[in-house]
Amino acid sequence: MYVNNASIKLPDDPNTVVWKYLDLSKFLDLLLSQKLFMSRSDKFEDQYEGTFSEPTFEEIKKLSQDNPDFLNYYKKHREKVAISSWHINEYESFAMWQIFTQNTEGLAIQSTLGRLQKALHLENDHKQFIGEVNYIDYKKEHIPFDDLFFPFLFKRKSFQYEREVRIITDIGESEIKLNEGLKINVEVTTLIEKIYIHPKSENWYKNLVIQLVKQLGFDIEIEKSDLESDILI
Repeated sequence: MYVNNASIKLPDDPNTVVWKYLDLSKFLDLLLSQKLFMSRSDKFEDQYEGTFSEPTFEEIKKLSQDNPDFLNYYKKHREKVAISSWHINEYESFAMWQIFTQNTEGLAIQSTLGRLQKALHLENDHKQFIGEVNYIDYKKEHIPFDDLFFPFLFKRKSFQYEREVRIITDIGESEIKLNEGLKINVEVTTLIEKIYIHPKSENWYKNLVIQLVKQLGFDIEIEKSDLESDILI
C-alpha cells in the first residue's frame, strides 16, 4: 500500500499527469496478473542508480573508517529496493516513445499521481513510497543520507529529460531475495486512466489492443497517439 513520507518531494496536485511507456508484452502482463512489475534498483541501465554523489561518498567513507559495515550496507541495500518509473508530463512525449518503446507496437499508460497512490491499496505485503526524482551534478552536489530512500531519488543531470516520478519499495526487512525485480498488486482500472497507442502504429494494431483489453474484461479508454496526425498544410 502507498505510505506518505513527508521528507520525500512530490508535486502537491494529485491530478499531476504521469505516463508509463512500455511494449505490448509488458502491458499484457500487467493486465493478466493485475500486478505492477518493479525493477531491482541495480538492474537499471544507469549504473549510478541508488549510489551517492562524490561529495556524499567522501563523507560516508569518513564515517565508515571505524565501521566498514556502514558502507557495505548501502552497497547491498540496492539489491533490496525495487522501482517503477513514471514520466511527469501534461502531454505525451515524442522522446519517451523513442526511448522506451522498441518498435511501433508500443503503447503508453496515462495516469495521475492520485491514481498511482490509490491503485496501490491492494498491496498488503510491501509498502510503497512515491517520490519525484531530483537531478544534480554528481561531482559537486550533495545527496542526503539521513533517509534510506534518498539515494534512489537522485539522478545525474544528464537524465533530466526523464522528468521522473517513481514508486519505490524497500524489502530490506524481508527475507525475500529479488532477482530481476518484484511484482506488487495494483487495481488496474484505477492505475490506468487512458491508453495511447504508438503514433507510428497501424490501425490493425490499435484494433488488436482494443480487442485484447475487452476480452480480458477491462473497460479502459484507448486512443491512438496524435503525434503523427495529418498536417494542415
